[in-house]
Amino acid sequence: MKNLLFICSRNQWRSPTAEAIWRKHPDFNAKSAGTSPRAKKTVSPTDIRWADVIFVMEQKHKNRLKSEFTRMLDHKSIHVLDIPDEYKYMDPDLIQELESAVGAYLDG
Repeated sequence: MKNLLFICSRNQWRSPTAEAIWRKHPDFNAKSAGTSPRAKKTVSPTDIRWADVIFVMEQKHKNRLKSEFTRMLDHKSIHVLDIPDEYKYMDPDLIQELESAVGAYLDG
């Protein structure tokens, strides 16, 4: 089982949608968190240690993780999905984008 961590800003729409999609998959465990102090769940050192692969929605999320968890990320894969904050939770277009973007990394 691979542990997938999905990160956006406020852990409101994009990363919880990704978590919901991959939580059902038999080969993966999935969690989500946000980089903002006002996130529903703010990313923690425990989340970083738990994750085998980290997916961030935008480059700014990767930058924030790197500045906050520098040493912890030395041996972690972080993938920027380039999915803008223009979707609601479980939006069909968001699901399609996530499946395509994340699938490209997981199928390889």
